[in-house]
Amino acid sequence: MLSYQHAYHAGNLADVHKHAALAWALDYMMKKPKPLTYIETHAGRALYDLGGEEAQKTGEAAQGIARLPKQIPATHPYRVAVEQVRTAHGPNAYPGSPMIAQTLLRDDDRLHLAELHPQEHAALRTALRSPTTQIYNQDGFELALSLTPPDPRRGLMLIDPSWEVKSDYVTVPRTVQAIAAKWNVGIVMIWYPILTEKPHLPMIQTLQAAFPDALTHEVAFPPAREGHRMVGSGLFVINPPWGLEAELQHLSGSLFSDRKPPRRSGR
Repeated sequence: MLSYQHAYHAGNLADVHKHAALAWALDYMMKKPKPLTYIETHAGRALYDLGGEEAQKTGEAAQGIARLPKQIPATHPYRVAVEQVRTAHGPNAYPGSPMIAQTLLRDDDRLHLAELHPQEHAALRTALRSPTTQIYNQDGFELALSLTPPDPRRGLMLIDPSWEVKSDYVTVPRTVQAIAAKWNVGIVMIWYPILTEKPHLPMIQTLQAAFPDALTHEVAFPPAREGHRMVGSGLFVINPPWGLEAELQHLSGSLFSDRKPPRRSGR
């Protein structure tokens, strides 16, 4: 359960898909002066070294963010966050989603981050030091249920487990339905891998039945190396911000040559 370490995969094509969507959504929400809450259930260490042994071993970042900066406008909030982090931590630094959120959010916004892996949790505490950020060494699903509805009530939750635990495909839709029942105005963004065996399909069907107005967006890409099982990246977004669907469609066309268009679930 605690074996997954994202350092081997940071900055890959799935990260680009997920982090570009997250940064855009947070930036859109900040167009209103009202404060917001950001909750992440599986935060990881927040700061990664793409020149490190782990990233070099898999080569996934070399096929992801390393090849794409010119295709992402300098004003895009994702690129703004990456550049700010690299200015502070060096040219090989890559921000995970917690650091993207903390970099973009304001002083009156609140962040709640869960990470159960002891080494990742320690690194997360080292990377993110801010009075607006609370870090928990706790099961992320339990934390999400305990915090909702949050204060401030406006907000976004990112659910991004490792998916190495097969029960996650059952736990996620069950937990999300409970969260939405308590926090019907919250934006809930679920990231999931598209593997060759397609274990995500029953989960997505369950989520689409429960949330017919949610947004499902998937991109396909070649495996990072021979035998690699991940061939795409998916996002399921409950209460998607206005314009997110168009942004994701543009992202697909700009960054992913082998792609699937966004689709509305349900009718």
